Amino acid sequence: DEGNIWEALIEESLAWVGNVLWIIDLNRQSLDRVIPGIRATRLKHLFANAGWRVIETKYGHHLREAFARPGGEALRQAIDDMDNEEYQILIRLPGETLRPRLIRRGGVDNADIARVIKDVPDAELPGLLANLGGHDLGDLVGAIEEALAPGDRPTVLFAYTIKGWNLPFAGEALNHSALLNPNQLEPLREALGIPADEAWSRFDPASAEGRLCAASWEQLYAGDTVPAPPVRAEQIPAHIGHNRTKATSTQEALGRLLTQLADIPEVGKRIVTASPDVAVSTNLGGWINKLGVFASRAAPVYDEGPKLLRWEPKPSGQHIELGISEMNLFMWLSMFGLSHELSGQLLFPIGTVYDPFVCRGLDAFIYGVYSKSKFIVAGTPSGISLAPEGGNHQSTITPSIGMELPNVMYYEPTFAQDMEWILLEGLRQICDREHGISTYLRLSTADVDQTLFQPSLDRFGQDELRRQVLAGGYRIIDATLDAPETNPADTVQIVSAGIMLPEAIAAARQLHDEGVAANVIALTSPQKVFDGWQKRQRQSMANGGKREPIHFDTLIPPAERHAPIVTVLDGASHALSWLGSVYGAPSIALGVDEFGQSGSRPDLYRHYGIDAEHIASAAFAMLDGREG
Repeated sequence: DEGNIWEALIEESLAWVGNVLWIIDLNRQSLDRVIPGIRATRLKHLFANAGWRVIETKYGHHLREAFARPGGEALRQAIDDMDNEEYQILIRLPGETLRPRLIRRGGVDNADIARVIKDVPDAELPGLLANLGGHDLGDLVGAIEEALAPGDRPTVLFAYTIKGWNLPFAGEALNHSALLNPNQLEPLREALGIPADEAWSRFDPASAEGRLCAASWEQLYAGDTVPAPPVRAEQIPAHIGHNRTKATSTQEALGRLLTQLADIPEVGKRIVTASPDVAVSTNLGGWINKLGVFASRAAPVYDEGPKLLRWEPKPSGQHIELGISEMNLFMWLSMFGLSHELSGQLLFPIGTVYDPFVCRGLDAFIYGVYSKSKFIVAGTPSGISLAPEGGNHQSTITPSIGMELPNVMYYEPTFAQDMEWILLEGLRQICDREHGISTYLRLSTADVDQTLFQPSLDRFGQDELRRQVLAGGYRIIDATLDAPETNPADTVQIVSAGIMLPEAIAAARQLHDEGVAANVIALTSPQKVFDGWQKRQRQSMANGGKREPIHFDTLIPPAERHAPIVTVLDGASHALSWLGSVYGAPSIALGVDEFGQSGSRPDLYRHYGIDAEHIASAAFAMLDGREG
C-alpha cells in the first residue's frame, strides 16, 4: 500500500522497459499489524493490468510435495483460503495445537487434510505450513532466471515469505521493530554452526561460499572503474550570449536557454528533460520542437497543418513526458542524476514542475540528493505571482525546502542573464561527480523589465557581476551612486530575491525621493549567503572568535551595517528573516504567510504587503523606530 508504487506502476514510460525487475517480499505484514484479508491476488492483477509480467514463488518444495500426495489439494485450498491473520497465527502454534486447528475447517474436520499431514511429526508441522517459496533458494533462483530473460515489458516477482523467518519472533504481528537479545542470538549462532570466536569472520576463501562472495565482489566492485566524466566542468562555457529582450520571465528564459544549450558540443546531446505533464506550461515547448520526445519506437505523426508544438515521439528524443506524478519526476531525476555512476554515461537531467508540487515529490527529492544524485529542477511558476490560479498553485514554503535540504543549491534569479549564469553553473555541478550537488531553481512567469539589470552590468562588468551572481547576490541599487543627494544617516537596506526585486527597486526610488539612502541587494541565492554566514559562525567558534570575510560583507560595507534591513520575498517571510542577525541590525521581513488567492499581481502584492508601498512603509517604520 505504498502510494509511490502505484504511481510508478502506471507510468507509461515504463511500459516498454524490459530490463526492470521488482521483487516484492510478500510477508502479509505492515509496520504495525498483519494485513487483514487476502490481498495478494488483487495486487497481482493490478500489475498484470498495467502490462507487467507477473511471476511468483508462493509455496516451497516441501509444501508442493505435500500437495502432490493424496488429500494434498485440500491442504492447498485451505491455505489459499486462509485470511492473513489466521495463517500468521497458525504457523506460530506448536505442532500438537496446530494439527487439530488445521484439520478442522469451517467447523468440520477435513479428512483429506488429516490424511496428508498424518505422517508429518508435530515438531515439523509448523515448518511445513510455513514453507513458502520466498525462502526456497532453488525456487528463487529459477524465478529470477525466468524474470531476467529478455523481454519488452517490466517484470514483478512476488516472493511469499515469513517476516523474521527462522527467528524467535517470526510472523509476530509486532515484530517490525524487534531485535534479538543476547539470549536469542546464542541459540541462533549455534543453530547456524558458527564458532563463538568467529561470529564476524568471513567465509573461508577456499569454501564454495567464499568463492561465490569473491566472485560477486569482483563483478560488483573490482571491474572496470567508472570512467572520468566525458564533459568536464571547465568545458561548460561561462556565457552563451542569450537573446536579450526588453521584458521576459525567468521561466521563459529557461526555455530559450535550453534550446541554445542544445547546440553546444558534448553538452546538448547529454541534456535530457522531463516533466509531469506540464512541459508546455513550463516553457519546454521550444526544446521539444528542437529535440523531440523520447519513445522506444517512433510513433505515427498525423499532419494537422502548422502548429506551435511538434509532438513527435521517437527513439532519438531528449524529452521524457511523465504522467501527473511529481514523485515519479523526482525518482526519474534521481536515477538519471546517477547515470554516470550506474552506467558510465554522464547525462544532464533537467526537470520542470509547478513549484508548489515540489512538496508533493519531496520524499523522492530527499532520497535522490541523499544518494548524491546530481540534477537540475526548476520549480515554476512559483509564489502568488502566479496570480490568476489561486492558492493551490501558489507556493510559499518552497524557499525553505531549497535552503534547508542538503546536497542542493537553491537559486531564485530575477533576470535572464542571472538565469543563464546560474543554469550553466548547475551543469558544472553535474560534471563534478565528487563534489557537485543538485540545483533547484525557483522561477516565475511574471515578466521583468530587463533594462533594470543593465546599470549593474555597466558598473561591475560582465565577469565580476557573474561572480557575484553565483556567490549569492549583488548590490543592484547603491544609494551612494544612484542617489548621492540622500542622507547617509538615514540608510536602509532592502534585500529581495526573484520576482520581488522590481518592487524593491521601485520602493528604493520612492525612498530616495524622501531623502532616504535606500540600497537594494538582489539575492540570487539566499542559501549561498546563509551557508556562508553559518560557515563563518562555526569557524569563529573554533578559532577563538576570529571572523573570516564572507561574500555578504561586500554587499553591506562596515559603515552601513548598523542600518535597518527590510527583506521581501514572494514566499514565506521567515525565509529571509535571519538577515538582520548577520550584523545585529534591526529588520522587518515581508512575505506571504497565508494561503494565496486569485487576483491581479498588483492587487495580490498589495493585499499581502509585499508591494513597493509596503516595502517603503516598512523602511520608514524601521527608521522612525531607531533609538535616539
